[in-house]
Amino acid sequence: MSFSSRRILAACALLLAAIALHGCGKQGDGAQTFLSPGKTAFANTDVTGLDYAKDFALPDHNGKMRTLADFKGKAVVVFFGYTQCPDVCPTTMAEMAAVMQQLGPLADKVQVLFITLDPERDTPELLAKYVPSFDPRFLGLVGDKAATDKVAKEFKVFYQKVPGKEPGSYTLDHTAGSYVFDPQGRLRLFVRHGQGAEPIVHDLKLLLS
Repeated sequence: MSFSSRRILAACALLLAAIALHGCGKQGDGAQTFLSPGKTAFANTDVTGLDYAKDFALPDHNGKMRTLADFKGKAVVVFFGYTQCPDVCPTTMAEMAAVMQQLGPLADKVQVLFITLDPERDTPELLAKYVPSFDPRFLGLVGDKAATDKVAKEFKVFYQKVPGKEPGSYTLDHTAGSYVFDPQGRLRLFVRHGQGAEPIVHDLKLLLS
C-alpha cells in the first residue's frame, strides 16, 4: 500500500471514529460501506494498514494476562466500554451475541473482547459475571488506570467521566465502536455501533474465509 493510500485510509478512519463518539444513552448511525481500491467489499469500514491499535496487554477477568497473539487464528472483535453503561455497551454486547448465534460453527473462530474503561468500578469479579452473560466465550479485560489509559491511547479511544446526579456517581462518555482483527492479527475493520448483526456477520465470514 502506498503512503498516499495509507493517509487516505487514516483520514477516513479518524473521521469515522469522531462520528462514532457517543455518550452512553446515544445511538450510532447505520453502517457505511468503505471499499479500498482492490480490496474486499466489507460492509463496515475497512481500516487495513492503519498504524495504530497494534496490540494490548491486559489481564482477563480470570486473571490471565492477554495480548493479541493469544488469539491468533481467530477473528478478534475489541470493544471498549464499562459495565454500568446504560445502553450503548449492553446493546453492543447483545449485538455481538446475535452475531455469534448467526455464525453458527464459525463462531468458535471469533473472539470478542470487552475492555473496560472503568477499572475503578469494574473489578475482575464483576466482569466475570457481566461479560460472559452475553456469550460464555466472551472475555472481559481490565487493567489499572495507567494500563487503561495506555491501551485507550493505542486504540485512539476517547473516554471521560461525566458527573452523575448523586455525589460520587458518574457515567462515561466514550468512543462507541469496535475494532476487528483478522486471524493473522492484523487490524482490518472499524464497526459502528447500532447497525445490527447482519453486516458484522457478513464481514467476519469474509475474514474467516
